[in-house]
Amino acid sequence: MADEQASYLTIEPLLKPKTVAVLGASAKKSKLGYLQVKALLDGGFQGDIYPINPKSEMITGLRCFPSLSETPKNVDLAIFCVSADKVEDCLEECGQNNVKAAIIFASGFSEIGEEGMKAQQRMKQIARENGIRIIGPNCVGLVNTTNGLVGTFSPGLTQLPLSDKREVGFITQSGAFGVLTYIAAAQNGLTFNYFVSVGNEVETEFSDIMEYMIHDSDTSVISGYLEGEKNPNKLRQLADQALVKNKPIIVMKSGRSSAGSRAAASHTGSLAGSDKIYDGFFQQTGIIRADDYEDIISFSKLFLSKKLPTGRNTVLITSSGGRGINEADRCESYGLKINRLSEETKDKIKQNIPSYGSASNPIDLTAEAAVTNPELFLAPLKALVEDPDTDIIIFTEFPMAWKADDPHVKAFIEICKNTDKLVFVTTFPLEGMSIPNSAAALEKNGIPVIPGNLNPISALAKLVNYSEKYHKMKLADDELMTEWDKKEDISSLLQPGTTLSESQASDVLASYGIPTTKRAVASSEDNAVSHADKIGYPVALKIDSPDIPHKSEANAIKLNLKNDLEVSVAFKEIMQNAKNYKPNAKINGVSVQQMLPEGVEVIVGVTNDPAFGPVIMFGLGGVFVEIFQDISFRVAPITKNDAIEMIEEIKGYKILKGARGKPPVDIDAIADVLLRVSKLVSDYKDEIKELDINPLIVYEKGIVAADAMLVVNESKNQTSVVGR
Repeated sequence: MADEQASYLTIEPLLKPKTVAVLGASAKKSKLGYLQVKALLDGGFQGDIYPINPKSEMITGLRCFPSLSETPKNVDLAIFCVSADKVEDCLEECGQNNVKAAIIFASGFSEIGEEGMKAQQRMKQIARENGIRIIGPNCVGLVNTTNGLVGTFSPGLTQLPLSDKREVGFITQSGAFGVLTYIAAAQNGLTFNYFVSVGNEVETEFSDIMEYMIHDSDTSVISGYLEGEKNPNKLRQLADQALVKNKPIIVMKSGRSSAGSRAAASHTGSLAGSDKIYDGFFQQTGIIRADDYEDIISFSKLFLSKKLPTGRNTVLITSSGGRGINEADRCESYGLKINRLSEETKDKIKQNIPSYGSASNPIDLTAEAAVTNPELFLAPLKALVEDPDTDIIIFTEFPMAWKADDPHVKAFIEICKNTDKLVFVTTFPLEGMSIPNSAAALEKNGIPVIPGNLNPISALAKLVNYSEKYHKMKLADDELMTEWDKKEDISSLLQPGTTLSESQASDVLASYGIPTTKRAVASSEDNAVSHADKIGYPVALKIDSPDIPHKSEANAIKLNLKNDLEVSVAFKEIMQNAKNYKPNAKINGVSVQQMLPEGVEVIVGVTNDPAFGPVIMFGLGGVFVEIFQDISFRVAPITKNDAIEMIEEIKGYKILKGARGKPPVDIDAIADVLLRVSKLVSDYKDEIKELDINPLIVYEKGIVAADAMLVVNESKNQTSVVGR
């Protein structure tokens, strides 16, 4: 990561330099140094270009300079067209001549092993000592299409048509895949204003470029390809800033299939594959997760209409009944709502379409509109823009022959300009028939035209989700839980490398205000009976041992005991079963607990992820978590709004809301526990490795932790204190 004292403005020489030097410039047309100089000239770079080569006088018509020290002006950006073994000397020369930024293409650094890593560390040190921002090494460079800066050797980035609207930035951790995405976007009428391949991120990281784009007035959408973020905390802060600015971040995050769970003592640890955590993190921060490059293209085109959907109600207008039904199915599969139109709106539509057409949703204009009466495409639009229940209007076809100056196109544009509803066209992707003649005019006026092969319905659903997140952020007074009446220092309970027994883990929860069962640890049969009499029957008995976290596996738990005799017998059986299961286990005794009445079992857990730190999991208990893995994740600390979203996100939410005549459970109580767990693991993030509250039993009113397990990290940071 760049020096913490540096601001995003230090990125400017990378993307908006006034002077560029090409180190290793060459007069030989086959050499990288020649291709780079020519790319700057062909791109129309709006600044001075200095080829650096001590053996040449002119390259592609430009005066050549023997070294950086002899250029007429200070160099903002140096582009390294040199091999890996020359990079270090060239970087030293940059430092001596106050060069502000560098692009380093060369491979042969951290990606090749220990020697390459050492060379990369030296490069990083030189850059930091001299204040040089670096893109690379092992990258394809960068492009700024607004000033002609083509800092790349890739022909895929230099030979494409550019559209007028350039408001989408793109950052990639994969050079080749990033180039393919750039090409696909350009071929579909979307020109990135910035393309940045970060390579090995020796000095400037993915999030550093993102930070610049958030503050850049020329950028409306930030997109990218991400394999793994080195600084999730910074990414979280940047996502918050971007959401406030209504500047969406849409990212392809690879690794869905290969992200595996690591072995862990808790349910949470075993279920917390890194990709699931990324999903939760993106949901939490408002970052849109693109499934593929099509999502980036379609989402960007939709967002650049400057009309965020105000709801999910979607109306389809088609000239093919079958296509309308197909698109309706697609919309609903992505969570959009194909709503019933009011009789008033349908009556308005019926007046202007064929009698054998349909004014229901989807609205079927029939083939007559497509072939002989294209003006029929205007009729339902006029009615729908006046319909308060319609949020989104999709045309699955559009008259191909209409040109920009056609009166019908002008009327169509005028109607769309005077409504806050999102209107767009998605055509069937047939070669030569997917882009109407008027497409450029439509898009210029905020009406996206997106062929169906770019899956715009998926992107639309993501835009709706983003819009909901953005408006919720604007309305919510959503703060972190920071303190409450009673706080205890529980450091003494969190001994490094230990697994707490249930009673100890419950004490930790209780210290943070999380309701737990009435309980006492018994060391003998008589002791157990005495505790049971005080607690009141029925009771449950469980082994209390840090070495037996999963008591049912050891057959060391007995439920619904109704009298002294049953408690006495159960005590002996539990102790014997525990010793048989693990002879060397440390046994504190048997926990005698209040037998809780039936409620809905949920689980709340925490795993300490190497990248994200404490991550909180929520789900229904039992088979829902073990078999269906119906769970949600968020990165601590969480807000009340995060907690509610976690609860609503799981498929089992319908059970919590009440199913088959059962009353809804106390959602606020679940959210409160999630917030208190978040505060606990944020206060002791260096100590707590894993935590499970399972089951956490929730009632119509109230909630109780029936069981808990907590694992402490091997090493303990002594600076961790409550309320840090």
